Amino acid sequence: MQEIVQKTEEFLNRYKIDADQIDMDQLITSFLSEMEKGLAGDRRSSLKMIPTYTTTSETIPADQPVIVIDAGGTNLRTCLVRFDQEKNPRISEFKKTSMPGVKSEVTAKGFFAIIADEVERLIDLSDRIGFCFSYAAEITPDRDGIPLVFSKEIKAPEVIGMPLGKSLLAELARRGHDVRKKKVAVLNDTVATLLAGQGTPSEVPYSGYVGFILGTGTNTAYIESNKKIVKLSADPSKTQIINIESGNFDYCPGPFDRKFFDSTKEPDQYHLEKMISGAYLGPICGSIITEAIHAGLFSETFGGRYAERIQTLSTTVMSNYLEMPFNSGYELVQCVEGDDGDAHVLWLIINAVIERAAKLTAANLTSTILKSGSGTDPRKPVCINADGTTLYKTEYLLEYTNFYLHHYLQRRHKRYYRFVRIDDSPTIGSAVAALGL
Repeated sequence: MQEIVQKTEEFLNRYKIDADQIDMDQLITSFLSEMEKGLAGDRRSSLKMIPTYTTTSETIPADQPVIVIDAGGTNLRTCLVRFDQEKNPRISEFKKTSMPGVKSEVTAKGFFAIIADEVERLIDLSDRIGFCFSYAAEITPDRDGIPLVFSKEIKAPEVIGMPLGKSLLAELARRGHDVRKKKVAVLNDTVATLLAGQGTPSEVPYSGYVGFILGTGTNTAYIESNKKIVKLSADPSKTQIINIESGNFDYCPGPFDRKFFDSTKEPDQYHLEKMISGAYLGPICGSIITEAIHAGLFSETFGGRYAERIQTLSTTVMSNYLEMPFNSGYELVQCVEGDDGDAHVLWLIINAVIERAAKLTAANLTSTILKSGSGTDPRKPVCINADGTTLYKTEYLLEYTNFYLHHYLQRRHKRYYRFVRIDDSPTIGSAVAALGL
């Protein structure tokens, strides 16, 4: 067994899959450099560092209703949100339907008509609208959003380049509603996640806030001083939230990663996302397992079973193996049945992929908190409101992430943080944003 373990570790080191192969200091330095270049408007930076013109505030008006639109994935959600005197959010009038453009292509007129259909039932209840738009969009100084591209699920090409807030209000006005006092704040889900952390009651006096998403994809947002946003002319005495677009960080640890990137639709983009997010963790692990089969680390029996049972390895299936490696109902357990050597090698490979993802996640968050300047007092940590099923449901991922954050962020850099998980973060954060208009 010791010989099998040694060969597996040599394999993981050779292809730089083992977390120890990542130079954390070098990685953080590179991430911070990309952040600086992005803030300066350097188009060569892999981090876009998108200004949102959205600020945080310790004061959230109580008992003021806000209409919230949450457009994410294939679902369109609408509701009414109000905060009580203790900042507790109250969600009512909730309704969920399909996003326009899911089933078939829709025109711009049809797109905004469908959203207006959902908003119209609430239109007389508030003059503030928070619009969480979980697709790529440029945010304008008046807090509107201009869609840049839709994911493949949404087919609405005419909407690209149109202001979301203005277009929605124009459709409502066409229907006879008085929209002269209506204001719309457009923001993405990561920014909304940060604001939800800031807008939820806490006994901890946080010194800063970070919004972090690790689900199908990944992204990070933090609060930056305007004077450090070189590409923007803004009041230097104030701050605003920056959407990092951290999943696009350009980083390639080894030749195997390059090979995997080249097999994806956009090989030169979203490298970090392709090493840590739910859409890619399974497939990249599957590629490593296939390579290990060719390298002779597994028995021929395992190779045959794996080819028969596993077409494309998902993140859930790989995680299940670490969670319950003796559950015969799991496909990967069936693949190693009767061979402890195969079972051991498989565990080592999957664990290495997850631990490396955790170290990369910790580097992302460490860089973000260092750049924010917050978290120097352990009594006043940075609040990381983290959302996403991949982070919470992938076995060991959050545990390993905390390990590396403790070692590098807290022990080495003397910065302090606390993870929180707030339900309905996009909804709550969107309401906070609208109240700040």
